[in-house]
Formats: sequence, structure tokens, C-alpha cells
Amino acid sequence: MIGIIGGSGLDNPDILKNTIEKEITTPYGKPSSAIKIGTIKTTEVAIIARHGREHTIPPTMVPNKANIDALKQLNCSHIIATTAVGSLREEIERGDLVIIDQFIDFTRRRDISFFEHFAPGQVVHTPMAEPFDKGLREIMIKACDEASIKYHKTGTVVTIEGARFSTRAESNMFRMLGADIINMSIAPECILANEAGIPYAAVAMSTDYDCWKTDEAPVTWDDILEIFAANVDKVIKMLLSAIPEVR
Repeated sequence: MIGIIGGSGLDNPDILKNTIEKEITTPYGKPSSAIKIGTIKTTEVAIIARHGREHTIPPTMVPNKANIDALKQLNCSHIIATTAVGSLREEIERGDLVIIDQFIDFTRRRDISFFEHFAPGQVVHTPMAEPFDKGLREIMIKACDEASIKYHKTGTVVTIEGARFSTRAESNMFRMLGADIINMSIAPECILANEAGIPYAAVAMSTDYDCWKTDEAPVTWDDILEIFAANVDKVIKMLLSAIPEVR
């Protein structure tokens, strides 16, 4: 089974056939939503809506540990996440997809590890040099190529706490730090998936230019929703092509 964690506007369970809905309780509470389980071609897939089906969960309050644990309980072999992002680079245009390969964590209020205590003799420091699974990324890149979708093979995402957007000073700082895109979701989700031993990759849809571009108005939520509507089919097309190839 493949797990999908769907971001804002990118969590449509209708991509699945023969669906059932499952409520799962974890040691970390309930996940963000009931889990839709169905198939894409012959592959079994489970979808969690990161912010809830009605988008009622702010970024800081997403139960990331419960979401990852629920997918682990379902024996998901891999996790693919979708996320909306702001672009910090001129060349990453609105509607472009980015197959993320690195993150910078600028969150500060989130529960970031399953390892709250070390058992005697069992110190755990999870490697995070390459946090996004190479094999999954290659499958997603191939799917974008075959579908002639405009995308970027790599990208560093900086995750901020939210729910506010960045100041212009922050946006420029993140650019200087080497971030290519910005969102409020990938950390600590990616960290927890790695700790749980589940290969994880993420596709981002660029919806705006944050606020660093002074020749454009700063991002608003309404702007983001407009770009979602115009480009969500790209993400769906990529997922429908990539997921059956995951082994």
C-alpha cells in the first residue's frame, strides 16, 4: 500500500477507485482525517488530508505523528506528499511542480520526533542528509517527463511555522540561505517518516512568489486558491502515473 498525504487543495480522494473509509487511532491521537483507502490501477493507496477534509487544521496543529503512525499501521511501504508552495526563485513559475530533494526547518512549535526518550543503550539519531527517497523521486520525475509537465527536478523547501505568510525580510533571508520554495508543512512530516523508516517523497506546486518580488503584490490565500484550480490536474496526472510504478 502507498500512502498519500494531501496538502491544501491536493487531497482529492476521488482519484481512488473502490474506496472505503477507515478511522484509525494511534498512540499520538487521531490523524488529520479519516483515511480513504482504494486503488489506482492495481495499487492499493491510502489518502490522509493533511489539514482535514474541510481544511480546518492550521499548519502548526497538524497531527504529524498520528498521520505517519496511521500510515505505518496500514503497512504503507512508501509515502508521497503533496504541498502548495511559494516560489523563492524567478525560474520557478506559478503552476510549476517541484520534486523536492532538501528541506530547511524553520518551525519552532511542533513535535518533531518519535524519540522523546532513549531506551538504555538505544540512542537514536536518524540520518537526514538525503531526507527524500531517491527511488520515489526518480519515479515522480519520470512521470512528469512522460506527461510533459513543467517541473523542476530538485528544490530546497523551507518550512515556516505559519499560519501567517513571511515578511519581505524573511523571504529575502530564505533566498540567501539557499531555499528555492517555501511552505508550512513538509517539516516535521518528512523527519517523522524517516524516523518511522518509511521512504518519503514530496511534490510541490508553486502557487505564488511569496513576497520577495517587489514588482508583484504579496501573496494572498485567494491567489493560491486560483492557482490550485488551474493546475491541480498536473499533480493528479503525475500521481496517477507514478504510483503504479512504486515497488
